[in-house]
Amino acid sequence: MTLQLGAEAPDFQADTTQGQIRFHDWLGDSWGVLFSHPKDFTPVCTTALGYMAKIKPEFDKRGVKIIGLSVDPTDKHADWRAGTSTRRCGWSTRCS
Repeated sequence: MTLQLGAEAPDFQADTTQGQIRFHDWLGDSWGVLFSHPKDFTPVCTTALGYMAKIKPEFDKRGVKIIGLSVDPTDKHADWRAGTSTRRCGWSTRCS
């Protein structure tokens, strides 16, 4: 499935590092950004999440929620986050 900018993303349930969510309920009336969270324990993953953590306050100022989608289960995120400086990243999910 591909999405165009401004298109409505499909609703889904996900186990996240912040608990279980239903995407549309979590999003509410906010705009949202879905970004790919590459596999845990890789340099690309650390770089991507670190960057998103750094600019998250700019999204917050604008009332935009960001969420990283991952192929890894949430328990792997806990192991990975314990060894990185990206603890401020917010949401990482595994979609169900």
